[in-house]
Amino acid sequence: MRGPSRSDEISLRFSELPLVDVYDGLLIDLDGVIQLDDQPVAGAPQALDRLRRRAVRIAFVTNNAARSPADVAARLHHLGVPADVEQIVTSAMAAANLLAGDLAPGSRVLVVGGTGLVAAISRAGLTPVSSADDGPVAVVQGWGPDVGWAELAEAAVALRSGARWVVTNRDRTLPSPRGPLPGSGALVAALVTATDREPDVVVGKPQPGLFTTAATRLGAERPLMIGDRLDTDIAGAAAAGMPGLLVLTGVARPLDLLGGRPLERPAYVGRDVTAVETSHPAVSVDGVAARCGEVVVTAAGDVNGDPASGDGLDGLRAACVLAWNGVLPEQAYGQVIRRLNLS
Repeated sequence: MRGPSRSDEISLRFSELPLVDVYDGLLIDLDGVIQLDDQPVAGAPQALDRLRRRAVRIAFVTNNAARSPADVAARLHHLGVPADVEQIVTSAMAAANLLAGDLAPGSRVLVVGGTGLVAAISRAGLTPVSSADDGPVAVVQGWGPDVGWAELAEAAVALRSGARWVVTNRDRTLPSPRGPLPGSGALVAALVTATDREPDVVVGKPQPGLFTTAATRLGAERPLMIGDRLDTDIAGAAAAGMPGLLVLTGVARPLDLLGGRPLERPAYVGRDVTAVETSHPAVSVDGVAARCGEVVVTAAGDVNGDPASGDGLDGLRAACVLAWNGVLPEQAYGQVIRRLNLS
């Protein structure tokens, strides 16, 4: 098995400077990066406070449509994370703005989701309703902790009557301290099964709109996206032409990273959000082996050097480059992860 030539090698980016000194704005996901349900991710509040004191421009970009921007900001403050309402960009806002641009003012929209989605529809000049008997012209759906059979049943009736179907996101799971729980995509799947149709529009990540809106708000020309999901945060950043930093505090695991599809491959990898405050080493490939820092990973799945050197992820970075270039076979992924003590 031969390695790729230097001209066609797929690799992670590297930076001798801390990333926060390279990019002029940070777009940061919430669930799995800053918070896990009602708990902060370890070290995240302190990191955000350091970034705030450095006057770093930050926008919080979330697919979670359950809460209003004011509620999200208040929740972050409760977790010890400094945040202003103007920094919050949610998929509920994107969905409401889309419908407001397409529908007549005051049009009735059946809302399946949390109070944040209801409030966004109202602020957009539309009329939120909860029953198909109210004659809604559209259904907007997002995650909400109280969404149940009754709400899904009303949506099913409205959709069969021809209502337009706008979905805030299709995240299959939502990270929590107890592990992944059913997310918006799980609720959407229930309606797909019941109605035998697909949503007309999905507005949240990985669609590029949230990313470009957030970057515009910040006035950032070189933004960096920080997220925990390959299929939404990283893929969405790529769709918007932005580099992504994947952190391992939420949904994505090291094994997922090795098997990431081309658009799901991040520019950088870190353990948590503090990785934005550090430099990131280069990965070099020599035939069937890759080196990052003091760790060498081979196509046979061997790991040479101390896996804990650097930040403990140098071996994962080397393995990613081998895997993405087709040098590390899929059957060796698990062996490498175990030898790196990342399983």
